Amino acid sequence: MTSKVPFYLSVVFLIIAGIALSVFRHQSYGVPWTPGETRQMWDIEARVEFNAQDKPVKASLAVPHTQDGFTLINESSSSSGYGVAYVSSDAGRRAEWSIRHASGPQTIYYKAQFLVDPQAKVEPLPPEDKIFPPTFDGPMEAAVTALIERASQRSADDTTFARELIKQLNDNDSQNAALILNQMSKVNAVDKILAYAGIPAKIVGVIELEDGRRRQSIQHMNQVWNGKQWQLFNPESATWSAQPNLLVWDESNVSLLDLIGGRNSQVHFTMIAQEVSPQQATDSKVEADGLLNFSIHSLPLEEQAMFKTIMLIPIGALIVVFLRVIIGLKTSGTFMPVLIAVAFVQTQLVTGIVGFLLIVGTGLIIRSYLSRLNLLLVARISAVIITVIMIISIFTVVAFKIGLTEGLSITFFPMIILSWTIERMSILWEEEGPKEVVLQGGGSLLTAVLVYLAMTNSFVQHLTFNFIGLQLIVLAGILLLGTYTGYRLTELRRFKPLAED
Repeated sequence: MTSKVPFYLSVVFLIIAGIALSVFRHQSYGVPWTPGETRQMWDIEARVEFNAQDKPVKASLAVPHTQDGFTLINESSSSSGYGVAYVSSDAGRRAEWSIRHASGPQTIYYKAQFLVDPQAKVEPLPPEDKIFPPTFDGPMEAAVTALIERASQRSADDTTFARELIKQLNDNDSQNAALILNQMSKVNAVDKILAYAGIPAKIVGVIELEDGRRRQSIQHMNQVWNGKQWQLFNPESATWSAQPNLLVWDESNVSLLDLIGGRNSQVHFTMIAQEVSPQQATDSKVEADGLLNFSIHSLPLEEQAMFKTIMLIPIGALIVVFLRVIIGLKTSGTFMPVLIAVAFVQTQLVTGIVGFLLIVGTGLIIRSYLSRLNLLLVARISAVIITVIMIISIFTVVAFKIGLTEGLSITFFPMIILSWTIERMSILWEEEGPKEVVLQGGGSLLTAVLVYLAMTNSFVQHLTFNFIGLQLIVLAGILLLGTYTGYRLTELRRFKPLAED
């Protein structure tokens, strides 16, 4: 007796592989589990304005990159007559514009497009090992020392230390805080005091994302290293700023804009939010991150449309196997209902059912006449195929003439499958009688309707098209159903008299 252990191991492997592929696609490409979801994308434009001094000009603007929660999809620059280059260094990324001669008011535009991406994770750059503490005068140093001592007593690590320090600086009754803030801003005070305490920290430029916001200036906040990542703090409040609408634009800890050959420079930001489909978001992320995309989305649109229907066929096959093996429903042909359901998807349900009944009914009448001619099988099937084509053509023309445009879609029916269906039903009529024809024909039509309902379900369409791993799970389910050897539900009525006794 052959052991079924390898078989069950294969089934388990298929299920695990299918789930793993689906989870990987969701985690890496950001494909949502449910249909109808949209992804948010931000278009952010930086407008640099200055007055050129009638000599060569070089402008360097700190620009962002992919960060936790945001994926940089695209960036572009608009600057008439200027050369542009993107430079990466230890201090971060910068866009540099240069021109040999310029005078008068100048305007440079930089545009970045970010996808809100919870899966976006970036390895943070740890701080330098050596920290250079600042120097203060006597009263200032005493105030800083007092703040550090109080924050140390009320904190457990660098993160909580920074939180307690910001609380003290925002305390209007603190004389030490007032003394320090008379000489510097809060963000600089936090940065210098943290450096004096030996805690790695830096000042970053942050943009608060708000749809339709114009001429927004960059906000300066503090980042503190907690040993694993940088945590953002707003110096105006004592809370850790983890809001999803904050985008770190400038991580250089040096300057937002460096300008040579100009003066009176200003940088303003304008932003617009837009909702995009999951497919657009996935394609943009794949292109931006350079990921290898082996999904259907990597194909041309024409092939994608074709596979959108093909990937639904395994779901129909699973339903047919379940209805035949577990329920015991009789159908004319094994997978004929699946192909009929595919035609229903194109014709719509009511039009498809009416067309199916008309074609099969008319075909049976003509087939009954052909049976009297005692033709060979090949000739008879060929005659039935030609007859089905003629029936479809006549019905389509008649529907068009009387104004039933829905009838034009009847041409989507598979002609060869319908011909074999008519042939099988005709033989079944002669051998088993009309009752068996009605049972199998009705079972086929019912199965086709159930498969159609599954194929047109938006949730099923979304999963089959976006997660190819689902096909492995469906295959495993069909293999398990194939091992079932028990009674079908429709067979239990034979034992009803025994149950009554």
